Amino acid sequence: MDLLSTRKYSKNKQYLISVLLITVTAILCFFSVDIIGYRAVALILLLGVSVNAILFDIFPVMLSALLSALIWNFFFIPPIFTLQIETAEDALMFLMYFVIAFINAVLTYKIRKFERKEREQHEKEKSIKLYNTILNSLSHELRTPISTIIGAIDTIKDNQIKLSKTNRDELYTEIETAGFRLNRQVENLLSMSRLEAGFIQSKTDWCDFNELVFSAIKHNKNNAQHHEIIFAPKENFPLVKIDSGLTEQILFNLIHNALQHTPKNTKITIQLDYNLTHCFIEVSDNGTGFPENEIKHVFDKFYRLNKTATGGTGLGLSIVKGFTEAMNGKVFLNNLKTGGAKFTIKIPCEFSESINLKNE
Repeated sequence: MDLLSTRKYSKNKQYLISVLLITVTAILCFFSVDIIGYRAVALILLLGVSVNAILFDIFPVMLSALLSALIWNFFFIPPIFTLQIETAEDALMFLMYFVIAFINAVLTYKIRKFERKEREQHEKEKSIKLYNTILNSLSHELRTPISTIIGAIDTIKDNQIKLSKTNRDELYTEIETAGFRLNRQVENLLSMSRLEAGFIQSKTDWCDFNELVFSAIKHNKNNAQHHEIIFAPKENFPLVKIDSGLTEQILFNLIHNALQHTPKNTKITIQLDYNLTHCFIEVSDNGTGFPENEIKHVFDKFYRLNKTATGGTGLGLSIVKGFTEAMNGKVFLNNLKTGGAKFTIKIPCEFSESINLKNE
């Protein structure tokens, strides 16, 4: 729990809580004063003021400091139930308490103010760093396909007569590939924006899990010329009530990530499984795996592994994690002992009647 969140309370609530804290503390001390002594009560009340100073703004704290001083005088300093102080020692102690309580309130407020400025500065630096990261990623990932499309179109326009049909078809293919790449990056940015805004809501419906995998593989076909994607569909896999759109996007991003960040001729294996309450997706490869010290960061936004080839905005795996959690699922990543890495997606879902019949 973030204690500083109490500063978001309205002023009236801050005044009320700070007064209640001092009052409750004083009541507890009143019934134990014979044991601890009235001088120890001053320290306990001062502790209450310190707690208020940590939690609230300056004026509620100043009020609690004044109230605690008056309460200590009236209920604890002899003679009790009067503001009169008989001895010079008690009068000096009261004055010191009063001053220390107010100094404590002011200093704590100034420290909190300084910490808040430091925190805001840190957040500003993080925002600038994130902004620069986004710009660097987008400058390559969006500019490259746009430049390809513009260049191909200019070539076609300037050489309409000279170009052979084969060359023209090659240029059209370049335009199509660049268009798909551009569309994918825009979709990733939109998906991340929806996740950040909390607009992702799971909409479940019955679907064939094997078909979702085949669809995700098909949409990655253009990037899979130098890889082998292995998927053996489970014929007895029941119909699953799940958000097919989010699930297919998870599959697409996992496959695309494996294609983009593994060496040529790598095998990418997809496996499906289920139990009574969850379905499981495993996407593994026999590539080089992940550095152990970077595994905990791979699902962070805009994070890209060190010494990786350029390409990608670093959003794919963070979207996988966000979409999985939107369906109350979990995602796991671990390196395989035989080499490569394995992503495991665990999603709670309902199954068609066939699973119930199978388990009866």
